[in-house]
Amino acid sequence: MIQARAFSSDTAGSRVDFRAMCLALLATAALLFQAVSAEARGAPETFADLADKVSPAVVNITTTTVVEATTDQQPIVPEGSPFEDFFRDFMDRNGQGPHGPRRSQALGSGFVISEDGYIVTNNHVIDGADEIEIEFFEGGTLAAELVGTDPKTDIAVLKVESEEPLPFVPFGDSDAARVGDWVMAMGNPLGQGFSVSAGIVSQRGRALSGAYDDYIQTDAAINRGNSGGPLFNMDGEVIGVNTAILSPNGGSIGIGFSMASNVVTRVVDQLKEFGETRRGWLGVRIQDVTPDVAEAMGLEQARGALVTDVPEGPSKEAGIESGDVIMSFDGTDVADTRELVRTVGNTEVGKAVRIVVFRDGKTQTLMVTLGRREEAENVAFPTDEDGGQQSPETSQMMGLTLQPLDETLREELGISAGTDGLAVVEVDESSEAFTKGLRAGDVITEAGQQKVATVADLQSRVDEAREAGRKTVLLLVRRAGEPRFVALGVAEE
Repeated sequence: MIQARAFSSDTAGSRVDFRAMCLALLATAALLFQAVSAEARGAPETFADLADKVSPAVVNITTTTVVEATTDQQPIVPEGSPFEDFFRDFMDRNGQGPHGPRRSQALGSGFVISEDGYIVTNNHVIDGADEIEIEFFEGGTLAAELVGTDPKTDIAVLKVESEEPLPFVPFGDSDAARVGDWVMAMGNPLGQGFSVSAGIVSQRGRALSGAYDDYIQTDAAINRGNSGGPLFNMDGEVIGVNTAILSPNGGSIGIGFSMASNVVTRVVDQLKEFGETRRGWLGVRIQDVTPDVAEAMGLEQARGALVTDVPEGPSKEAGIESGDVIMSFDGTDVADTRELVRTVGNTEVGKAVRIVVFRDGKTQTLMVTLGRREEAENVAFPTDEDGGQQSPETSQMMGLTLQPLDETLREELGISAGTDGLAVVEVDESSEAFTKGLRAGDVITEAGQQKVATVADLQSRVDEAREAGRKTVLLLVRRAGEPRFVALGVAEE
């Protein structure tokens, strides 16, 4: 009995200890869950500390442009009217008369990136400005000089002279930003002065219209006047330059775009060093590889950049040919044309790089020494030197009415003398060819990556594709001199 009571007493005590331990564990787990949840959200209690930290480096920009007066303005009142002198004097007093230039002002934003006074903003903020004035958060203004601009990324670098070191902000790694991360935008929206807005990274890698676009999309409020201002991460680093908004009414609807800092820093470094950009240039015209084009060429995947033309330049000297698919550039796989353009542009001018191309069913490696894009000139596309006259013949294939080029057609279509090919006379609107964009006036110069001069040549290429078990044949089509590849089905008609 004594042992039983002792055992019973110990068990009761154990139950109490166990309950207490469970409660303690639950409390600890709740605290850990809250901590993990807060870390996952990254939600700050306030943005005030961050705003206080970075505000001194954010600036308002006022530009002044002298607009020359025009002399072809229509008079407000008829000549000889008794009110003519009155209206002329009124317009002159308000700077709107035709007798002298007038001054136009615009507002934008920017941020200081070094204590010696370098400032980053958008090119469109200062484009055409005769005077640029910088207003600082803590008071005072300074005149700025333009260091350099890059319209392709809409970035400009300014410089001010200050007796004291200026507060500045560092760039961060935009590639480390994740969709859902908190961000803060600063600037001068609608001319209201220094203003802060917050939101999240809505998406990355957005492209608007430029070849080098890499925008961060955010729902932080961005309005007119915010252009050129910084987009901060929660560490106070600039991960984007606020550039554009998508809006039906000109105001923020939560779709804003900031040029990614990893693009901006390369541009800024070149503008500071050279006063201009120096991008690598490969010297080819390219298009994306679509699934049907990949099938027609025997590629396992629709990736890479398909070369449509090779004018005089680095690639021609290295042996790259029209119809090659660039699979790898300088050790990096190429997904599509946009990626290739950006990678080449970010590569040092004069660097010799290895390029892997897919040609005739196998890969080849070529060495290309890059030129400079800014110095590249428009080069006339090569044409065959000895094109013979073809007897007029018209035929229907794959929904196309085709006729070999003759001198009359070359003149009508603006085709260089000596160029061989098949002119598209008519396109059946119910055909695959029409769906894929072929139109009357187009010229087919290659099929199956071989030149064609007659309808019989094209038929031979189609037959070869069928015999090889392919579902499509690849056509090289030119329109007003611009080339592109189109894959059309080769099923029996």
